[in-house]
Amino acid sequence: MKKGIGLIEILIIVAVVALIIAFALPKILVAWRMGNESAAQATLKTISAALQAYASDNNGFYAPMDSVSSDKYLRTTTPFYLNKAYCGQTDNSYLFSCSVNKTTYVLTARPQNCISSGTKSFTATTGGVLVTDQSCAPAGD
Repeated sequence: MKKGIGLIEILIIVAVVALIIAFALPKILVAWRMGNESAAQATLKTISAALQAYASDNNGFYAPMDSVSSDKYLRTTTPFYLNKAYCGQTDNSYLFSCSVNKTTYVLTARPQNCISSGTKSFTATTGGVLVTDQSCAPAGD
């Protein structure tokens, strides 16, 4: 009578675990991308809300372009409009860029990698209108 686990049993266990991983990994990657995309949309809404609040407090004018490109002005004035730098930065595998003048703004979020980061790009325009671009153009292109 043998005691313990034999080589065949170990190979069967390894094969079963490999199959489980093979089936689960694509679903996990899809969930990861969707999470990144949701976070990018939320970040654009946050920046847009900060710009709208700034304009509300400053006679309808948005922060000057040179200060918003680094978010510094929105993060250092009182009250604070943002508590973190987003424009020109990467967050959750998306690169955010901001183009702002006194009366309009365009905010974009582009994935760093179209396969692992996300499959969509996003744009927020004056008034907080969020548009989804289904085609993916990775940041840096």
